[in-house]
Amino acid sequence: MGIDTVRTDAADDAAGRRREQRGWYFYDWACSVYSTSVLTVFLGPYLTSVAKSAADADGYVHPLGIPVRAGSFFAYSVSLSVILAVLVMPLVGAAADRTGRKKPLLAAAAYTGAVATTGMFFLDGDRYLLGGVLLVVANAAQSVAMMLYNSYFPQIAPPEERDAVSSRGWAFGYAAGSLVLIANLALYLGHDAFGVSETTAVRICLASAGLWWGAFTLVPLRRLRDHRSPAREAAALPGLRQIAATIRDMRRHPLTLAFLLAYLVYNDGIQTVISQASVYGSEELGLGQSTLIAAVLLVQVLAVAGALGMGLLARRYGAKRTILGSLVAWTVTLGAGYFLPAGAPVWFFVLAAGIGLVLGGSQALSRSLFSHLVPPGKEAEYFSAYEVSDRGMSWLGPLLFGLTYQLTGSYRDAIISLVVFFVLGFVLLARVPVRRAIGDAGNPVPERI
Repeated sequence: MGIDTVRTDAADDAAGRRREQRGWYFYDWACSVYSTSVLTVFLGPYLTSVAKSAADADGYVHPLGIPVRAGSFFAYSVSLSVILAVLVMPLVGAAADRTGRKKPLLAAAAYTGAVATTGMFFLDGDRYLLGGVLLVVANAAQSVAMMLYNSYFPQIAPPEERDAVSSRGWAFGYAAGSLVLIANLALYLGHDAFGVSETTAVRICLASAGLWWGAFTLVPLRRLRDHRSPAREAAALPGLRQIAATIRDMRRHPLTLAFLLAYLVYNDGIQTVISQASVYGSEELGLGQSTLIAAVLLVQVLAVAGALGMGLLARRYGAKRTILGSLVAWTVTLGAGYFLPAGAPVWFFVLAAGIGLVLGGSQALSRSLFSHLVPPGKEAEYFSAYEVSDRGMSWLGPLLFGLTYQLTGSYRDAIISLVVFFVLGFVLLARVPVRRAIGDAGNPVPERI
């Protein structure tokens, strides 16, 4: 084989990899609108108001006969979605790794979530149970789809490209979230001019996120290729047995498990802030929906710059140090949030700016760093564990938030309780020797990590 032929083959491989990477970015473009418009902005306050309209004189609703304070129903629904995802993800992940056919599974999960989100158009009156069911289905489906999406990452990006590729993926997602939030804000503020009520405008915003999700998922489904992994002897096991098998395998890589534990802790805090911030703003600070949308839009815009900027910092200081710095920033920002005065949107915007600058980068670099710690051929299975607390799928944070509010009746106490996740996550991550962890996983160690 001649030198020119080798160069041509290398160029073709690089072009094919770039094409897959661009398709991969577009799944973040597709699904991040759900995370932003539905989970972060509209559904929390709206579902809480629907639950309150169905509550008894003491402020409780009774799903399946269980007394639940209406203000905690949304947080509990998020937690329940994680329980479902925890049961499903390891099974799907093991099947994806064993067969190498991730794309059909990604399509099934993505469109299940998109349909459930579109169905939120019918959430009105006192149908809080319908809202809870759709939230559980959409969140669990989003979790499964993101696990499969992330499992493509080590296969489409060589080690030296991963920080940059991961950061671009998050930037794509936040850019889409910003674009759709602008449209949402126009509809919500001008609902009279469009001839619809305020609640109808919210329902349209919820449903449109599902339609967007479904439409743009077609791009990655066309461009991504299934990369068949080496054959594995073990077959996928039922539910809890597969979870146990995955954990047993992870015990062979204790440093990978140590990083995952640190990530699960601090990302629980991140995701709970994302999912509960709008409830905190509306219920505790008395801010209107338009203010909340504008604040989240500010987060989205700054998160694009934050993701790309922290990617550049990682090239100079390494991903681990950059993530540790972001956790310090999260702790300071959350502590400041406790003291925000009610009815003062300017200070809420300052808080949103702080969140936006660290949000995208801390998530993008965590995904990139974890990808180095995954044993080859087990990407989907390991990312199923990673995804348990990613993008709003965490369970302990919302549970702590909901319980704190239920016990104290104060959203300020609920929000400050989340500081423990960032402090403990910092300590756990600082103790992980990532270079040795990468080598123990059987992967090449980048020059700077």
